[in-house]
Amino acid sequence: MDAIESIEQSIDRVMTGNQLYQEYHDQWQYLLESYVGGYEYKNAQHLLRYTLENAAEYGTRIAQTPYENHCSSVVGVYNSFIFKTPPARDLGNLQNTPFIEDLLKDADHDGRNFNAFMKDVATYASVFGHSWVVVSKPDVGAVTMADEFAMGVRPYVSMLSPLMVLDWEWQRNITGKYELVYFKYIEEVNGDDITIREWNKEEIYTYNISKESKKFNKTVEPNGLGKIPCVPVYNQRSIIRGIGKSDIVDIADQAKYIYNMLSELEASIRLDSHPSLVKTENTLAGTGPGSIIQVSEDLDPGLKPYILSATGANVNQILDAIKHSIESIDKMASLGSMRATESTSMSGVAMQTEFQMLGSKLAEKAASLELAEENIWKLVCEYAGVEYDCFIEYADSFNIRDRDGDLEFLIKARTSGVTATGFQNEISRQIVELVVKDDQTAMEIQGELEEFEPHVMMDPDTREQVMANTYEEHLAYAEQGYVHV
Repeated sequence: MDAIESIEQSIDRVMTGNQLYQEYHDQWQYLLESYVGGYEYKNAQHLLRYTLENAAEYGTRIAQTPYENHCSSVVGVYNSFIFKTPPARDLGNLQNTPFIEDLLKDADHDGRNFNAFMKDVATYASVFGHSWVVVSKPDVGAVTMADEFAMGVRPYVSMLSPLMVLDWEWQRNITGKYELVYFKYIEEVNGDDITIREWNKEEIYTYNISKESKKFNKTVEPNGLGKIPCVPVYNQRSIIRGIGKSDIVDIADQAKYIYNMLSELEASIRLDSHPSLVKTENTLAGTGPGSIIQVSEDLDPGLKPYILSATGANVNQILDAIKHSIESIDKMASLGSMRATESTSMSGVAMQTEFQMLGSKLAEKAASLELAEENIWKLVCEYAGVEYDCFIEYADSFNIRDRDGDLEFLIKARTSGVTATGFQNEISRQIVELVVKDDQTAMEIQGELEEFEPHVMMDPDTREQVMANTYEEHLAYAEQGYVHV
């Protein structure tokens, strides 16, 4: 009995997270469910349960209520901007290592290339506030890097969500820099079998645990790197080291409110369409529309059947509440003009301000990813035994604009009466930049604008000749059928 109790205590110790993990666990689980949606969200029972509602009624209402996944929409829009232009990488000394091409094509030994891997890291950092990347390389006792590569051994990366990281500890070293000195995380879950890995600067402990059979196996290996190869990837930093600020922490609450309002909307419509019928036990009545009710001939007239009308909330009031919540989500995410499904009433100044706020938020997120990736490549360099001289650059400027509004403004400016050639050429240049998506084509057109020389054009039918003094006049005459002489 003492041995069994000792094993159970060991399992509990290894599987227990630190205080911060316990405090944030429920919130992280809620954010994950809000982002994933579908079965996970419904199964978490975020729908408010009515008083006296039994389990079957509650389950039916959950099955009938749709979930509008605004969390996934917001995170997807952010990532589409950040990774629209792939990060620029100059890997310096690593270019000469035999494994680097394989690492870029299959970063995590699971088929994801490095860009796809970093996009997933950014996604879950956005959801939880931060995520973790572990840079590993198996120790197979090979003598040279060529031997390791021949055996298929190379550094690889793994992503961990905060729900998988049970414990961590930071210490400030003699230079004043904070250093990760302890790290424990769940590496794999296979049914009741769980693998947990625990790192310190000297050793690596691997625990294979079976909760059902109470089996506990522990292995120890030296940490040849002398440090913990784990990199925190922050979405936004909070005041607590190791904890980030999520993009959807407040949006998830609004999404849950909309979820409950949709349930109220469905119930209100259903009750209005199918009111309750009050009758005696022996009165026969159908349930369909236009059904016939049969009453006993000796029934007391005061007990005749009657309809009990519902006094639920007005459908329009519920829809207005949902619309207000969606507007609140768009304001919090700075995505009002982008997620709108109909024309908005925002002024040009308001839209420009929103674009600036969104651009600033995206730049901050991109800078965090850039810093994290630099730290990842530093660890890869240490495994490869080369000096770090990599250059990583994410986009730091996001030119977000209302193209339709800008195009309308430029067209009005062109017809404003200012005929100066320089002014008209600048308007043309901006229109080309706005309309032509291919950069090379846009540069060629802009080159034509800068190199334009006045020339004679002719109407092929009447033989009339005119002088095209500007590129705009050239286009106007060309539209009328004029050709070069």
